[in-house]
Amino acid sequence: MTKVHPNAIVSKTRQPALVPEVVVDRSPLVLTVWKKSLLFNCEGFTVYDSSGNLVFRIDNYTSGNKGEIVLMDASGRSLFFIRRKRLSLMDNWLVYDGETAVKPLFMVTKHVTILNTKSVAHVTAAGSNTKKPIFDIEGSYAQRACAVYDDKRRCVAEIKRKETVKGVKFGGDVFSLFVQPEIDPKVAMALVVVLDQMFL
Repeated sequence: MTKVHPNAIVSKTRQPALVPEVVVDRSPLVLTVWKKSLLFNCEGFTVYDSSGNLVFRIDNYTSGNKGEIVLMDASGRSLFFIRRKRLSLMDNWLVYDGETAVKPLFMVTKHVTILNTKSVAHVTAAGSNTKKPIFDIEGSYAQRACAVYDDKRRCVAEIKRKETVKGVKFGGDVFSLFVQPEIDPKVAMALVVVLDQMFL
């Protein structure tokens, strides 16, 4: 079986701003996302870089509580608290900094329309008066074929089926996340987590 497990050394990932002003390295960060918790009897995700080092993790201790998720770095430090918006007619998810549930950073809304559209969800800045999306997500999460576009229609992240060296595809629980320098990797991973909740 092809290696999915991490190496012993935890690497420090590149952490650019949400939309950095100066971009030096134009190559995407390639992450392997495994829909499996590191802990026994937990649901979650384990995310590795291209060297096999652990980058992000999610361990849901209470599988019954699907409305609250914590995205952590490799050492277990909370990066984002993700919560389903209560009392909402739409499928909305709020993303907060760290473990706090005060003043969300952004909101992800499932795109529902009777028209045939590629858009599956859009991301807006929380607390902003404008409803213009900062990101639009197109494709099919169920097929592990999604692209995240910024407000300038640049593809800033992609979810793709992961293939082995010999071209054999993994199942849907293991896939690749390509992160361009224009988006923070932890924001891209938070979007993956929300899509997983929206399209279980």
